[in-house]
Amino acid sequence: MEKLNPRYKIVDNLNDLQKAFFVRGVVFVEGQNCAYSEDCDGLDFAAVHFLCTVNDEPVAAARIRILKDYVKIERLAVRQQYRGKNIGTGLFAFILDHINQLGYTKTVIHAQSYLLNFYEKFGFVKQGEKFIEANIEHYYMELYVNKLDVES
Repeated sequence: MEKLNPRYKIVDNLNDLQKAFFVRGVVFVEGQNCAYSEDCDGLDFAAVHFLCTVNDEPVAAARIRILKDYVKIERLAVRQQYRGKNIGTGLFAFILDHINQLGYTKTVIHAQSYLLNFYEKFGFVKQGEKFIEANIEHYYMELYVNKLDVES
């Protein structure tokens, strides 16, 4: 069995941004029948993007938007053949570490229903009732980090 050796990074060039968009297109537009206009919502240039590659192949991506008092994680996507290999876990941990370094204590996400347990493992707590976004059931979830925990 091949060792994957994933590489996680903050996107800092157009080539890597295109790779992140490719992953999202495969996962959301093709895989989940999300409308292109819903995935590409006009907020990408106000976001920080993250990319995971394996042997230079783009396999996972996400973005965060820094809002007034919190950070919102969005568009976490892992290509089908890389699921179940801790790629999403590694990318999500990388993102949370970046958010912690920024000093934010509140992080939110609109979690697809089937991923509730995944986000709960990171300490996210479901708030409210399910809602539909891009024709998919979601829940609003929050994570609060104690500022003292961030600084230590």
